[in-house]
Amino acid sequence: MTKPIARDPIYRRRVFNADIIELCVRCYITYRLSYRDLVEMMAERGVKVAHSTILRWVTRYVPEFEKRWNRFSRAVGTSWRVDETYISIRAKWHYLYRALDKHGKTVDFLLRRDRGIAAAQAFFRKALATNAPRVRRKVTLDGHVRSRRALWLLRREHPCWRNVKVRTNKYLNNLIEKDHRAIKRRCASMAGFKSFTNAAITIAGIELAHRIRKRQFSFGRGRRRRGWSRKDEWATALA
Repeated sequence: MTKPIARDPIYRRRVFNADIIELCVRCYITYRLSYRDLVEMMAERGVKVAHSTILRWVTRYVPEFEKRWNRFSRAVGTSWRVDETYISIRAKWHYLYRALDKHGKTVDFLLRRDRGIAAAQAFFRKALATNAPRVRRKVTLDGHVRSRRALWLLRREHPCWRNVKVRTNKYLNNLIEKDHRAIKRRCASMAGFKSFTNAAITIAGIELAHRIRKRQFSFGRGRRRRGWSRKDEWATALA
């Protein structure tokens, strides 16, 4: 009697092999490929898959992959550069809030429909929860008044914001302006998103691939070997 193949629970009831799913999702969020490009690449490997199937894989597995990678995330600095950039969803502009530390490491990100005080507060709350319990020292903004107002209001909500130095300096924020390019280039090749939910999940995957490229994850002393391919790193993170 043959034994059943051991599979990760997240791949149960899936027709395709886990390696194929991981490869398609990894390539889509990392490289400037369309779903149809991946269909052709898989066809060369003898795998017939529809572009809509790959879309569903991205939507289903990016949150899980991000969760597993975050187990190995490195701590970021306490001096943040905060800015927002534009993302097109159904031909309407939405706003992607992003923050880096002074070394260029990604602190956090959040996609919002508007650019108001509530949106900025939601981003800062998320960034605080993600990087707790490290205490923030400085936050550099781009001059947007509502972001500064949001930080002022958050001082009443959480004591950690009371001693944060808030400043506006375009020269210091050039770091994050340049970092936006990697995200914008990848989104540009998608010709716009069709739904807010799909956009938020896909951008989370793009940010994950960008953090991996910036070496923001550590598997512990002696676990990462020289000559490891990106596939090896993914296999270790998802195990």
